[in-house]
Amino acid sequence: MMSPRAFADSHSAFRWRWLSSLLVALSPSMTVVAQETVLAIEFDFANPGARSVGFGGAFAGLADDATAAFANPAGLVQLVRPEISLEGRFWGFDTPYTAGGRISGEPTGIGVDTTAGLRIAESSNDIVGVSFASVVYPRGRWRLAAYRHQLANFEFSSETQGLIRSVPEGPPGAVERFSEQRSSVDFEIVSHALAAAYRVTEEVSVGVGVSYFDGDLRATSALYNATSLFDPNPYLLEDLEMITVFSIDSTDWGFSGGLMWKIADRWRLGGFFREGPDFELRAEVFSGPGLPLPPGSLLGSVSSPVELPDVYGLGIAFRSRDDALTVGFEWDRVEYASIVESLDPGSFERTATIDDGDELHLGAKYVFLRSSPVIAVRAGVWHDPEHRLRATDDAGFVITALRQPGDDELHVAAGVGVVFNRVQFDLGVDLSELVDTVSISAIYGF
Repeated sequence: MMSPRAFADSHSAFRWRWLSSLLVALSPSMTVVAQETVLAIEFDFANPGARSVGFGGAFAGLADDATAAFANPAGLVQLVRPEISLEGRFWGFDTPYTAGGRISGEPTGIGVDTTAGLRIAESSNDIVGVSFASVVYPRGRWRLAAYRHQLANFEFSSETQGLIRSVPEGPPGAVERFSEQRSSVDFEIVSHALAAAYRVTEEVSVGVGVSYFDGDLRATSALYNATSLFDPNPYLLEDLEMITVFSIDSTDWGFSGGLMWKIADRWRLGGFFREGPDFELRAEVFSGPGLPLPPGSLLGSVSSPVELPDVYGLGIAFRSRDDALTVGFEWDRVEYASIVESLDPGSFERTATIDDGDELHLGAKYVFLRSSPVIAVRAGVWHDPEHRLRATDDAGFVITALRQPGDDELHVAAGVGVVFNRVQFDLGVDLSELVDTVSISAIYGF
């Protein structure tokens, strides 16, 4: 059991930590305590349409329907009549975060101090929405398309309490407990775009697109004073110290391009580039009732441009002689690092980092050509590299505890399609440990 003197020393150490964070928030550089918040974001860089979902996302070398306007605009030249495409998606997110536990030392077994090491929990959120809609019009060697795409639709919530460490500079048994947090994220990006494709030769086509992005982020992290070293925190309003609010409410234009090359009778090679939007990220810190200030007082604010990832890749597709079997492979490069590297270091301390990622997609489709209506079955698998924000080597032990690295994800996909004369309905399912996607889409040719 901790002695009264040890308790007083450790409680003092905890309060000093809180005061130092407040001073950081009010320093002339206006660096907000963003590095101490438990927040997460997630994008949806997957190609749209249930056909692509069931195909494992290996669609850049195929790109033979209206969703090519996004996946690879050069593939639009394969469409011989106008098409309309509509897709609805279900996203199921299980997002890990640090819920508490021990940064160092052995747990006392009292109250919330029962875990040796960190406690990791998951925020589970389900979202349903219209993720893609497009219309394509062919004219001679040209194909023109307009579409709407959901680049991000993500929610997150967390509670972190009981984050405790032993104090090496204090008396034996001294510990400190850090401010508790309640965080939430509501993040959405929608793009409206135009695309055009041109058949240069019978073997080569090119495509371009321009997108108008509308970004909306509302993320909050509320810090509560831990009035007891080991008791659960009831998150009382009078213990609320400060609230950090991150927001994006801005728009931007982006460019995309594509290439399709028929390299042999049954083989096609596709490549694409998609520019991510640049938004303005703002962070504000407000006082709570737990500070000796009027609640809601603005303690500091900063803003900085933030560049969201560019994506580029190559895909190859093979069709059997009877067109019944199609196999595709796609490599995508996602430049995640631009998110952190683009932030103004005078506004946001770079205590977290994120690496660029290489996605690998493999898919196959078999069409029962003699059935009426025609039925297609699909299967695929793809590798999603680890791309969570993680603490830098010099970030300090609290940030290191909150910003734990993630793991690579393996996605398994399957789908089915039914083709009538002018209408096609498709279902695609993509499953992984942390993200599940169900897609239903329809394509109408007229």
